Amino acid sequence: MKQLFDVLFSSRRRALAAALLGGLTAAVSLAQTPATGAPIRIGMIEGLSGPIANTGDAVFRNLVWATERVNARGGVKLPDGNRPLVIERFDSKGQTDEALSALRSAMDKGITIVTQGNSSAAASALIDAINKHNERDTARQVLFLNYSAVDPALTNEKCSFWHFRFDAHADMRMKALMSVLREDRQLKSVYLIGQDYSFGQAVLREARSQLTAQRPDIAIVGEELHPMARVKDFLPYAAKIKASGAQAVLTGNWGNDLTLLVKAARESGFEGRFYTFYGNALGAPAAMGDAGIGKVIAVADWFPNVPTPASEAFYRSFRERFPSPADDYVHMRMQLMIEALAQAIERAGAAGPVNAATIAAQLERADVTLAGQRARMRGADHQFQQSLAVAVMDKQGTPGVRFDVEGSGYGFRVIRNLTPQQAEMPHTCTMQRP
Repeated sequence: MKQLFDVLFSSRRRALAAALLGGLTAAVSLAQTPATGAPIRIGMIEGLSGPIANTGDAVFRNLVWATERVNARGGVKLPDGNRPLVIERFDSKGQTDEALSALRSAMDKGITIVTQGNSSAAASALIDAINKHNERDTARQVLFLNYSAVDPALTNEKCSFWHFRFDAHADMRMKALMSVLREDRQLKSVYLIGQDYSFGQAVLREARSQLTAQRPDIAIVGEELHPMARVKDFLPYAAKIKASGAQAVLTGNWGNDLTLLVKAARESGFEGRFYTFYGNALGAPAAMGDAGIGKVIAVADWFPNVPTPASEAFYRSFRERFPSPADDYVHMRMQLMIEALAQAIERAGAAGPVNAATIAAQLERADVTLAGQRARMRGADHQFQQSLAVAVMDKQGTPGVRFDVEGSGYGFRVIRNLTPQQAEMPHTCTMQRP
């Protein structure tokens, strides 16, 4: 076991904070039945070394915090006693073949719930491997929870009974971004750039489709894909963007591929907007600096500056748990994913034996709320349905920007909210159930 976390909140103050977050119950009693049963282990398969290690570490913090909250209220409640949730880490090194090797290691240790997200290519391979394993070994079937791999195919033509996605897929995110971009009547030219793998390709494909449908007057003056996590110097790309005359860049880049791109754009003198999927974290705001004010636009399931008391309490609780500015990376969907899992396990236990198949059957109807954010699982394709928001970068302290990002002095002001119904999109999944 590489790392094992079953930390329980011990102080009265943290128990009260957990109650304020407004999880699955209206309040959390200070006198809980402790979780003393065998831990329910969740295998996190993610890049924890190499060029995208910072993203894997950030996910780990989110999942640890989510399990701590469940464990603070007594863990997962089953007929034979309460059981804590724990996270075990498996390093994929950012490579698909290593992700498959990590899956085998997790299964060899008896883990039947795995989670992954920071690569749609890896997620696709994991789905295939888990499908084959579960058909062959019905006694040790495995459940796959996906928190970030957003290639639309994963819940469409590649949908699987064993796979559940808790992030909005790329087309849903593009729809949210386009709700803002299409209203920018001064925008006449855009440059499309992305990482050369299934997700990046899907982003550019959907960008072309939605631009054609909603703003045919906007010219796509450049379009290219680059190797993922391999480019060290984005200045040549930035030079081409500037030379194209583009007024805006639309990109699904994440991790260092986004940070280095916006740094290079700033150094090259590019003054246009960035419409991004992930421009609100992992160094991007600090890299852009003042040049990003009013120009970097991002889409997410939630932002720290959502103006509600429940949301503020949620964010302050995270920052108390992880006070270092470098650790400031929290995602509501990852918290909701763990809440949905705990809910599904408890429902499965109340109905009979608990295993991957019975948990999956309950996850199909998951309906969870945390910090005022409610989301549900769509059983037909296992795509989580949740609200989405679009926000623009600004200085901390300006109206609507109470909190900054990673101590950078810059935060994101929410400018558009989409309800789950507005964010929802049709699917082509034909679910094969065991």
